[in-house]
Amino acid sequence: MKIPNFSIPLTEIPLQKNIQLFLKREDLIHPHISGNKYWKLFYNINSYLKQNPINPFIITFGGAFSNHIAATAALGKEYNLKSLGIIRGEEIQYKWQLNPTLKLAHENGMDFRFVTRSAYKDKDALTKILQKEFTDALIIPEGGTNDQAVDGIQFMLAEETKSFDYLCTAVGTGGTIAGISKFAEKNQKVLGFKVVDDISLNSTVLELSNRNNFTLFEAHDGGYGKISDQNIRFINDFKERYDIQLDPIYTGKMMRHLLKGIEEDYFPNGAKILAFHTGGLQGIFGANELLKKQNRELIRF
Repeated sequence: MKIPNFSIPLTEIPLQKNIQLFLKREDLIHPHISGNKYWKLFYNINSYLKQNPINPFIITFGGAFSNHIAATAALGKEYNLKSLGIIRGEEIQYKWQLNPTLKLAHENGMDFRFVTRSAYKDKDALTKILQKEFTDALIIPEGGTNDQAVDGIQFMLAEETKSFDYLCTAVGTGGTIAGISKFAEKNQKVLGFKVVDDISLNSTVLELSNRNNFTLFEAHDGGYGKISDQNIRFINDFKERYDIQLDPIYTGKMMRHLLKGIEEDYFPNGAKILAFHTGGLQGIFGANELLKKQNRELIRF
């Protein structure tokens, strides 16, 4: 994997208040390995390939609509690496072809192994089994979060991000915010918008970043994967206003709660805020299939 030789654009979101808000378009970094996923895989893959494995093989974990699964499969295709996805929920194995994320991942060369939800919870045990079965494989955690992933996130920060007072991101497994926290300037405050209801995230991020310069906010709207009508309306309105597509699981929730915080005067007058668009747009196809079955408004894409 290479560091792209172009600058990721910063797009200003105009506000009524004396506050500057910009969105860093990490979703544009790669058409299929988009956003933070690219940087979380960057060191993992490069370090692995330097070892010259005889049969290079990537294994990772995820749910049926996982952005990480989609990105890992796309990376495998681009770099000619076999890939295996350990997918949560064995009931999916008979109908995965109907799932847009898994269908695309399979088209990109990924094979699947479906496990029960109870077995999936013990990923340490699953990892040990996989290590014995595939001795030459690189096994990447769910969401791609590990120390190498955290170090890869440093490339989301650059000279043009140093002038901002606040750095904001959606938070799933904690790797992205940990990387931003670890490599942020001393004067910068890091804000994370949790899209999962997980009380352990604060300690996870602190352990990964070794810096206490971040604050986490609840933004999951009832749990991971929950899509409220309010969030759909917000995403569609945001697209119409600014011609920027947000996803319903991560960036849509982050931007809605961030703008709410601005409206409620959480930020001081004159503050400069940078939010990171971490991609995940492939998830819209699956979300719309679910919304269609529920006779609800669709996300315009």
